[in-house]
Amino acid sequence: MSKIVVRGGNELKGEVNISTAKNSVLPIIAGCILSGGKCIIDDAPMLEDVFVISDVLRTICAGIDINRSSNRIIIDSSNIEECDPSSDLVKKMRASFLIMGPMISRFGKFKLSLPGGCNIGTRPIDLHLKGFSALGAEVNVGHGYVEAYAKKLIGSKIYLDFPSVGATENIMMAAVMAEGETIIENAAEEPEIEDLGRFLNSMGANVIGAGSDTVRIIGVKNLKGTRHKPICDRIEAGTFMIAAAITRSKIKINGINEEHLKPIIAKLTETGVKIKVNGDSMIVDGTGRLKPVDIKTMPYPGFPTDMQSQMTALLCTIQGTSIVTETIFENRFMHATEMKRMGANIKIDGRSAVIEGVDRLTGAEVRATDLRAGAALILCGLSAEGETQVTDIYHVDRGYVDIEKKLQGLGADIERVE
Repeated sequence: MSKIVVRGGNELKGEVNISTAKNSVLPIIAGCILSGGKCIIDDAPMLEDVFVISDVLRTICAGIDINRSSNRIIIDSSNIEECDPSSDLVKKMRASFLIMGPMISRFGKFKLSLPGGCNIGTRPIDLHLKGFSALGAEVNVGHGYVEAYAKKLIGSKIYLDFPSVGATENIMMAAVMAEGETIIENAAEEPEIEDLGRFLNSMGANVIGAGSDTVRIIGVKNLKGTRHKPICDRIEAGTFMIAAAITRSKIKINGINEEHLKPIIAKLTETGVKIKVNGDSMIVDGTGRLKPVDIKTMPYPGFPTDMQSQMTALLCTIQGTSIVTETIFENRFMHATEMKRMGANIKIDGRSAVIEGVDRLTGAEVRATDLRAGAALILCGLSAEGETQVTDIYHVDRGYVDIEKKLQGLGADIERVE
């Protein structure tokens, strides 16, 4: 099993290119089921989650061609016939659930084992199923499976009790070929949902308002194949922004969208990090004196929960008291215990973490408890004194393309050890 070894203390410099977004490409791969033909995804991130959801589609007879040298994925969904994908694969990754909407839209049924994913808290699927029921599907849950049937889906008005990203995406994909109009109110507004809307429309769907709190879908009879490039990964970009800040360095980050990064830019600027954006690039300068801040995770356009652990890592190195409040997932402070091994001063009180900045972190052997926690521990290692070993690194490989190689390119002393 792999681990990442970081020897801290190096100043970072140079520039890094950001990959396309994992959280964008996964629903797009699922959405290819709808076309009944061939879809091409350009510049796809070569990540473990991408390979897993591709394998899920293979088990229902989709043709998948992944070219790692060109970062291109070609998906032929014309021969899909099974509606019961491999339970072992589905249990590996929660995003496998995104095939539900496309399957019931195209075939009128699906059967799926309950999904897996990072252990960061309860993430019920009731909003997904509520949406399918509102469109006319009969939904049953039991014995580790969820299944649904519908002779015909009929457009409906659906209000989400919480702006769930997955539920918004699944209902959008279920509704694209439903009869009539579907309106999703209190929809999630993440940029990845807007990207999914663009992808669906390029196949011939009629989706209006994706990326806003109200999404309208006017059903069409069928969809065709298409070609699409996902948006850049705002979470990877944010992680490298914090890499500059936690090492008190100055770097250039290429392939970003300033609009998508506003909450991260705002909070880092509040700490004293200087950020200058020029088109799709930015200079991040963390060389000045930084000060503590309070963070509260919120649905987009608030501060993203997927950046909470990385921001916690930075705040551990800033003198003074910071408070981080997690409102999205109730179990997303598992990284705090690992950071304490490195000398961090963190106290957890319910859904808040009180952080007292320390003079320095110290290298230690720590465990990646989930995807973003693993990235945060690597960040801690970059600033720590001595050597840090991050184990269970397979979590990180789910969401970051060659993170150690990109950091090496910036001058970090980091390597992957098998």
